[in-house]
Amino acid sequence: MTDFRTPFGFEEALRPPVDLRRARITAALLGGPTAGPAPGTRARLMRVVRRTPEAMVKITGRTRDGGHLLRHLDYISRNGKLVLEGADGERLEGRAAVRTLAEDWTAELSVDPRQRRDSPVSLSIVLSMPAGTDPFRVQDAARAFADQTFGGRHPYVFALHTDDRHPHVHLTVRALGRDGERLNPRKADLQVWRDRFAGALRARGVEAEATPRRARGVVRKAERLPVRKLRERFVAGTGEIPTVLASAYREAARQDGRGAAWLEPIWDRQLAVRRAFVAEALRLARSGRAEDQALGRRIEQFVRDMPPVQTQGQQIERQLEQARLGKDPARPPTGPPDRSAGRRR
Repeated sequence: MTDFRTPFGFEEALRPPVDLRRARITAALLGGPTAGPAPGTRARLMRVVRRTPEAMVKITGRTRDGGHLLRHLDYISRNGKLVLEGADGERLEGRAAVRTLAEDWTAELSVDPRQRRDSPVSLSIVLSMPAGTDPFRVQDAARAFADQTFGGRHPYVFALHTDDRHPHVHLTVRALGRDGERLNPRKADLQVWRDRFAGALRARGVEAEATPRRARGVVRKAERLPVRKLRERFVAGTGEIPTVLASAYREAARQDGRGAAWLEPIWDRQLAVRRAFVAEALRLARSGRAEDQALGRRIEQFVRDMPPVQTQGQQIERQLEQARLGKDPARPPTGPPDRSAGRRR
């Protein structure tokens, strides 16, 4: 393997948009961030340019009382038809066991002297991978993730769902820890959790990464699962248009250029990321090693294949304009927005 050094500029392109030092979960639980260049950066670079599937970890909500918790546990266990697995291989089968668990967690919260009216009973987390990933390896990686992250500190249960395109695990963690610690993660914790889940997947032979969207040339946030399901029902003609999507269409229909100012930082950030990748490709091309030069060519192609910088609003505006003109949408423009658009009247 080459000893050709990866420059800091490339590492900056992969840096998450949050400061991992702001992770709220204790260091004993998550481990502190390391200083300096991270080990395995070159291997990560190779995974990125191969477009390795991204591991997803999302907090989908919090339950606020015993009834809410029971309904959530009924949902992830499919009303007791799926086994809920806990720490140390504990298995809960049937609705009676699910109800008992909900009652136990709620009772423990009720005796906490720091309890407030809005104190959550549990945190709901989803760990998922793209379609085609072996669901049982996803389940095993989630099992390892839960044990490493919450084992011995916060009780938890999880269940694998395979009735969706993406194999995913619903992980429910009791908010009140065994030592009275409250589980209240920040965005930085979520990034650490993604990295950890991706590492658990790779340890089980599943290619996975946890890079920020901007490193892949993506500017749009992933569609939330409830919104996606509502949108799919709307497209199929079996439901109403989601409120958030209807609002996006109304905003895009105004077409008054007011979004130009806030789009500029998005363009600037994407330009910096793409320049960092190109600089890395040039450095590798000059290394004199065939493997470095091959990787440099892959990086160059990766940048060329990056998606055009286009927000949801811009995409909808284009769809509306093409529909008005009766044309099929062509490839969206890849240049920066017209910075004078907001001044036109």
